[in-house]
Amino acid sequence: MKKTSLILAALLAGASLSADEAAPASYSVTVDFPYASKYVFRGIEYAEDVVQPSVKFTTGDFYAGVWSSLPLDKGYEAEVDYYAGYGFKLSEGLALDVGATIYHYPGLDGAGVDKTTFEAYAGVNGSVGGVNLGLYLYQDFDLEVFTVQGNLGYSIPIDDKVSMNISASLGNANPDAGSGYTYYGVGAQFPYKLTDNTTLTGGVNWASHDLSGVEDNHVWFNAGLTVAF
Repeated sequence: MKKTSLILAALLAGASLSADEAAPASYSVTVDFPYASKYVFRGIEYAEDVVQPSVKFTTGDFYAGVWSSLPLDKGYEAEVDYYAGYGFKLSEGLALDVGATIYHYPGLDGAGVDKTTFEAYAGVNGSVGGVNLGLYLYQDFDLEVFTVQGNLGYSIPIDDKVSMNISASLGNANPDAGSGYTYYGVGAQFPYKLTDNTTLTGGVNWASHDLSGVEDNHVWFNAGLTVAF
């Protein structure tokens, strides 16, 4: 699921504001309509040629949303994720994020396979010299996998409508049974502001891992439209 970067950006923005500077709106809704040439999660490819629509609701420091990955090729499984969390301002420019995600795979028959799994997470986000930093802990209670992931991001303005947002991540997933693995990736996104509440974004990404016998070195592209209310 690709939501960590969105949470990081939202929390850092919130952490930089005092209570007197809070936005006047009591809530916001963001709808995203992206296409991706691959769906890669924690370094592993799960599908090719996917649309990944999502909707996110935010009010105060609480957020909740639905994210999906819908393959255009019927040879891959669809995924629908439900998540919710809460952000806490720790200090100026530093925030704590806690929440949970339900991963649902509607196409699986459930025979020996978890059709739905539950994962809790907690993370700390901050900013140093304009670089956004995050460290997250995840525990999937159904798959019994503990994951640690670090993220960083940096935004370079190109003009008043376009920026280049660079990101990188490094993580390690450890199941209770079996061997764990390390994964890593980088990406560059180019959001173009069409209107005050509409953004067109394109980007390129690379990710890999150290698992043996599993395809690595994934490169993929994405493009999509985001509308905020």
